[in-house]
Amino acid sequence: MRRVVVTGIGILCPIGDDEVSVLENVKNKICSIDKITHYDTIDREVKLAAELKNFNADEYFDKKEQKRLDRVNQLGIVAARRALENAKLTVEEVEQMNVGVYVSSGIGGLGTIEKEHERGMKRGFDKVSPYFIPMAISNLTASNIAMDIHAHGSCQCFVTACASSTNAIGEAFRNIKDGYEDIIFAGGSEASITELGIGGFTSMKALSTSQNCKKASIPFDKHRNGFIMGEGSAILVLEELEHAKKRNANILAEIVGYSTNCDAYHITSPAPNGEYAAMAMEQAIKEAGIDKKDVDYINAHGTSTDLNDKYETAAIKKVFGEDTNVFVSSSKSQIGHLLGASGAVETAISIFSMKGNILPPLVNYKNLDPECNLNFVTDINEYETKYMLKNSLGFGGHNATLVIKRY
Repeated sequence: MRRVVVTGIGILCPIGDDEVSVLENVKNKICSIDKITHYDTIDREVKLAAELKNFNADEYFDKKEQKRLDRVNQLGIVAARRALENAKLTVEEVEQMNVGVYVSSGIGGLGTIEKEHERGMKRGFDKVSPYFIPMAISNLTASNIAMDIHAHGSCQCFVTACASSTNAIGEAFRNIKDGYEDIIFAGGSEASITELGIGGFTSMKALSTSQNCKKASIPFDKHRNGFIMGEGSAILVLEELEHAKKRNANILAEIVGYSTNCDAYHITSPAPNGEYAAMAMEQAIKEAGIDKKDVDYINAHGTSTDLNDKYETAAIKKVFGEDTNVFVSSSKSQIGHLLGASGAVETAISIFSMKGNILPPLVNYKNLDPECNLNFVTDINEYETKYMLKNSLGFGGHNATLVIKRY
């Protein structure tokens, strides 16, 4: 059986844009949530988000390129370039190898959709940009990355809401494991801090309306009241182990298990008691060939919404037992919810933390909810994690779990 390892990571997220900055901000329990600056929120209920403060497209793309790339495409391309460099690969090498690109987005070019609709209302819809459709559709981040790094293998975009990039990594793991490709750039990108994006989630009562940055994204806390939108991208370079060894690659971690399924229950609510989320965890652990007690840490989906956190807790207890002491945290307490990119970004943060021998914390957690009474990591603990789970749960009932091993 072919083994699959991670040999590079590129990241742009609200707490950093490389391993050093991310790990430093994890250690310092930095919460990136702040006032929205992308548009005026004076008459809006939701005023907070986790934005990328230092991203400047001019540093990476000329004006012509910027006209044909939505922000979601730009973030994904930059993260992929950084992953390429981190993996010690070149475009010339990629072109000669069996390399795929599996990069997801939950929504795609939402900023472009807003902008071009406004233009159409003013000038007529026959006058919208000829780049509108390529900038809006979700798969074009993956395609643009493939063109940028000259990857000619399978190019796919898994759109499963907030499970999208976890599915992308998992399906890439399977394809390499089964011999279809040697390397796959896998992850996600999202840029939905827009008036329409925030407005849509506000109207469905999914977002926190708190104006206190420390009380807005508080997964599993009794006083949680909705999630906070984040933005960014993470791309992982997954590679067959022997292929990685032959080129003397730097191996960051190993993917050893994956499972995905569907609640088939409701368009937004997880299934009560977390039955199918539990099944995804159990099947991923089975594929990894380990015992449940071998799992040290779970990076939970943990959105800070009432039902998600309650039912994910139930799922974890169903797998690990009512009195489980497995460590649990949610990176959304630091970076908000990056929708389709959340799984990849949170996997990257978890791998950085694993390498740094710490457990990523659940920041700003204060109040115990009896229905969410797990062993939460609230302080920085030095710990040598051997196996961790990454959970992602998406609207529509999508469940996905990865098992990641220290290499």
